[in-house]
Amino acid sequence: MDMTFSGGEGPSVDLLKETETLYREVAEELALAMRGVRQGEVSDAKAAMQAVKDLRIAFQMVMDERTRVEKLRKQVAGVVRDHALDFDAARSEIGRRLARLRDAGGC
Repeated sequence: MDMTFSGGEGPSVDLLKETETLYREVAEELALAMRGVRQGEVSDAKAAMQAVKDLRIAFQMVMDERTRVEKLRKQVAGVVRDHALDFDAARSEIGRRLARLRDAGGC
């Protein structure tokens, strides 16, 4: 399922894809900064710490988006409290109860 959301008049954006892209970019920045730290470049330590913070934020954004997408998928599938609604069974039960009421009313 392709989940796209639009925020007003601008073009629609796939937020999950964009968040994952952001996560990858920050992870690459962290890897580069860590290489610099390992080679003794102390100035890269500050960049590494900032990349770790950014990576944490990006990770949280990815997880939030995945949670939203999963919730939307469940809503579309008719899942309530981790159980799919069985409309055929509900219809049969309603019919059965109506028949019992009709039978009881005729006495």
